[in-house]
Amino acid sequence: MKILEGFVMRPLGDEYIIIGEGLSRVNFNKMISLNPTAAYLWENLQDKEFTVEDMTRLLTDKYEVDEKVAAKDAADLAEKWISIGIVSR
Repeated sequence: MKILEGFVMRPLGDEYIIIGEGLSRVNFNKMISLNPTAAYLWENLQDKEFTVEDMTRLLTDKYEVDEKVAAKDAADLAEKWISIGIVSR
């Protein structure tokens, strides 16, 4: 997987948002927000090819979380990012 070009993360209060870097990508009907954990993953995966296993490893390295829980959360987040069109397979 890879984060698609043109999408950047910006802080917004206690959360983060993903925006397109050009008016052609901006859809003002939707805002993609990330909690701090998802933002941590985004930041560490930008400009890289990655897998769900890479996401899982990042989660278990930073947080005290069971590997099975981290793997499910990573897979769910990856599918969400793919379905909304900000990550390619």
